[in-house]
Amino acid sequence: MKIHEYQAKEIIRRYGVTTPRGIACFSVDEAVVAAERLGGKVWVVKAQIHAGGRGKGGGVKVAKSIEEVRDWASRVLGMQLRTHQTGPEGQKVRRLLIEEGADIRKELYVGLVVDRGRQQVCMMASSEGGMDIEEVAAHTPAKIHKPSSILSWVWLTRKPMSLHARSVFRRRACTERA
Repeated sequence: MKIHEYQAKEIIRRYGVTTPRGIACFSVDEAVVAAERLGGKVWVVKAQIHAGGRGKGGGVKVAKSIEEVRDWASRVLGMQLRTHQTGPEGQKVRRLLIEEGADIRKELYVGLVVDRGRQQVCMMASSEGGMDIEEVAAHTPAKIHKPSSILSWVWLTRKPMSLHARSVFRRRACTERA
């Protein structure tokens, strides 16, 4: 199943995970209205395609005024975004996520990935953030934590996934001080 970032955030919010407020948009005018509705002084204009590496590909931009939101939205919407996961042809950006800016003190990463060797979904957590998670896994694998049989644990205890994610960080990833 492929879902966009804004759709994933809607799902995890239902389970009590705090995320920045954001609004999905399909036009430049909608992006401007979204930024005005969100309020604040900083927004992030994010391309919504089914691929990682959007920031490095030029699809994630910080705007510090409504005019910058308009400018970045007009540049990103409709662009052919090329990342390490899209191939050379890229993907056309047809929707944006306008998100409130955040003062990021520490970036963490939690992801559900398919472990093909075990033929199951597993949770990965890292204190190194998600921007270069592949490089972290390749060069410092000790900073990637994969609790064993997460889904069995979650189903047996009937605890929401977000509680397990928090416990993984408390016990493992967040004990590493950067």
